[in-house]
This record gives sequence, structure tokens and C-alpha cells, in this order.
Amino acid sequence: MNNMKLQVVIFILAIVLFQSGCNQSGNKEQEANYIAHPDFNEHIAPILIKRCAPCHRPGSAGPFSLLTYHDVKKKAKTIKQVLEDGLMPPWPADTSYSRFRDEKIITSQEKELLLTWIKQGARPGDSAKTVKVPSFPEMSLLGKPNLTVKMDTFFIEGNNRDYFMMIKVPYELPADTFISAIEIIPGNKKLTHHIRAKPVNAELHNKSDAYQLLDLANDDKTYPMLTPSVSNYLPGVISSAYPVGIGGYSVKKQGTVLLDNIHYGPSPIDTFDCTTINFFFSPAAPSRPVREMILGTSGIAPVYPPLIIQPNHIDTFTIRYTLAQSISLVTINPHMHLLGKSFLAYAITPLQDTIPLIRVKQWDFRWQYFYTFNKMMPLMAGTTIIVKGVFDNTEKNPLNPFHPPQVVSEREGSMRTTDEMFQFIISYTTYKPGDKNVSLELNTTQ
Repeated sequence: MNNMKLQVVIFILAIVLFQSGCNQSGNKEQEANYIAHPDFNEHIAPILIKRCAPCHRPGSAGPFSLLTYHDVKKKAKTIKQVLEDGLMPPWPADTSYSRFRDEKIITSQEKELLLTWIKQGARPGDSAKTVKVPSFPEMSLLGKPNLTVKMDTFFIEGNNRDYFMMIKVPYELPADTFISAIEIIPGNKKLTHHIRAKPVNAELHNKSDAYQLLDLANDDKTYPMLTPSVSNYLPGVISSAYPVGIGGYSVKKQGTVLLDNIHYGPSPIDTFDCTTINFFFSPAAPSRPVREMILGTSGIAPVYPPLIIQPNHIDTFTIRYTLAQSISLVTINPHMHLLGKSFLAYAITPLQDTIPLIRVKQWDFRWQYFYTFNKMMPLMAGTTIIVKGVFDNTEKNPLNPFHPPQVVSEREGSMRTTDEMFQFIISYTTYKPGDKNVSLELNTTQ
């Protein structure tokens, strides 16, 4: 290459490098400005709509709305506090251990933007860049229901006692159909500890005094068995829903949902509840029925040692269960009461490989999710599921119901908040080859 050509090449490279440097400098400057000077309409609203609005909107679970600039501005101090304390968004599961669908998490950059925006005075920004708020369905976290029914208003006496109830809620559909999900929305979230819903299956029968009292006889005067539990409410829970073909139930045109286990916690004042039940129909019968097993308290595998927590103790308890057949997990639910401190579940395969299931480093009774995997999680026959729970029965536990601490244990048949429970609830389907690739995302076509 002669000198003239070499000089031309060097000149071109210099221009390219100079332009590249300018572009990189410009990008870095834009990024710095984006982080350093956020405003609501352009930077903050998209984060809140994605991360917070599904719960913080009228008629949903959050105690206040975060849909508009004025909503957010007046709650700026509260938002700052819960972000710095790590309380919001509420997602107890450790994402460094296992991942799930629809995680309620916020990225470090999003958190930094929110805190910077608040620190700088919570500027509204350019109104022309206002983000359109999506249309959220009222009284639902799953979407727009096909049918909504409500139970009769129930009076809760303010006598500081627990209430356990069974209530029937009749329904009538346009025709026999399939239900993909039933969602329970309690009217009194502060006192509702749990609700379990089961549609009556009139094809099976088993006499029960409770059904007689509720006048739930079949047409031939026999008494029905129920389908497996199709919906459960616990504090913070979002009902499980799966893609078409996975889970779901066949139901008749006319029927009844039995809320066979409603627990209201103690209240010092008279109050009420009117729970809503949302039905979501499915276009097809379920090809992969979902079943449920409970490990631990009142379940198929005992807690060891027995769940008795002595005063001023922090104790660890274990559940172990070996699978007799291969299954594919879809949803898991850890459950403890007020003394719960941490929760860990994993599986050991016959080849001694460890499969992480869930880890909750800091148990919070107020947030008890049903965690659905992104894809089915196969566990082969011979796999042992191991669950470890730590319980804190000391004065340092702010949720301890007894001062001074007392002996607290699980009690057969008791679900009182002041007693304890240690459960791992598993929703699963019978294993099929290839299940590890089956997506559980709701927008996936199977």
C-alpha cells in the first residue's frame, strides 16, 4: 500500500472513531440525563402502570390508587419509604433461587428513577408525553370475568373471636360449560384469613350433615362430594389461572359454589363482608387436569419434629415426601402463620441432583402467593421434596400474638391465626414427556 492510500485509510478510520466516540458520548449523556432528571409523564408513569397499578387502582387490592400524577404525588413519601425498606412491590420469593410467572418485582434502575424523581420534587413533566392508562377490569386481578356472583352480606361481630363458616353461593350459566378459573375477591380483606371454594359435583354423592344443614342435596336426595379445591384466597393471593387445556373443570348450567372454609380473623368492632366470586370460562375441556397435594399440617406428610414452638425459641421444622409417581408442578404455595420466619423448599432427584423450588428469606403473613412456574416443573418418581420452615416465638417477632410468648403449636382441625401451620401446597398434573417445555404463560397458545 502506497503512502497516499495509507493516509486515506488512516483519515477514514479517524472519522469513524471520532463519530463512534461522539455517539457513545451522546448515548451516555442521554442515559445520564434520563437517570438524573426523570419526570412523571415520560419516565415514572410507565413504571407505576407496569409494576403497581394492577393492585393500586380503584376496586383492587391496594389501599390507594396510583394511576394519575395527583394520586402518586400525594403518596410520594409513602412510596419512598416502602421502596427504601424493600416492602413494595411485595414479592416474598427469592428471585436468585427460583423464578416464577408474573413476578411482582422492580429493577434497580426503576427504583433509582422513582427515588430520584421524588427527591427532586416529583415533577409532572411534559403533558404531551402522558402515558395512556390501560383499561383494568373492576374487581378482578385476572382479567374481565365471564360471570360474577356475590355471597350475601355477612355480619362479623366485634367480639375479638375467630369465625369459621361454610356458605353456599348458587349460580346459573347460559349453558353447561367449562371453567378455567374461579377468582375470590373478599370484600373485607383486613379480616379475611382464607377462603376455599369448591363447585358441587352432583354426579358423586356422600352424605354429610354439613351439606344437609346447607340444603345441598342432589335431586335424588343424596348428598354430593365436591370437586377438588378450585380457588383459594389467602392474604395477597392472586388466583391461579393456566393456558387453555391445563386445569379447569366441567360444570352444569345450574350449580353451587360451596365456600366450605371461610375464616375471618378477630375484630374489635362490628363489621361486614360481601365476597365476590368471578368465573372465567374455557372454550375447551381440560386435557391436563390439575390436582393438589398438601404436605405438612393436615397433609400427606408430617412435620418433624412435631410443630410445637416453645416460648422464646427460634426453631426449624422439616417436611419430607418421596414421590411414588412422576408429576409436573404448575403452582406451589408456602403457608405459615404469624410465627413464620423463613421458608425453603427443594427437591432431591434419585440421582441426587437438587432442584430449587422456592425460598422466602423473610416470611410475611400478609403476602401468601400461589407461585406459578413459567414452565411446568417435572419431578420424577423417587424424587424427595424437602421443606424447611423456621419459626420465631420470641418477643422480637413483631407479629407474635402473645406477650409474653406462649407455647404455640398446630392443632388438628384448627386454622386459627394464633395457632400455627406449616404447609407446602402443590398443584400438579400427571407427567408427560416434554413437560419441561410446556409454557404456563397465559398468552401462550398450546
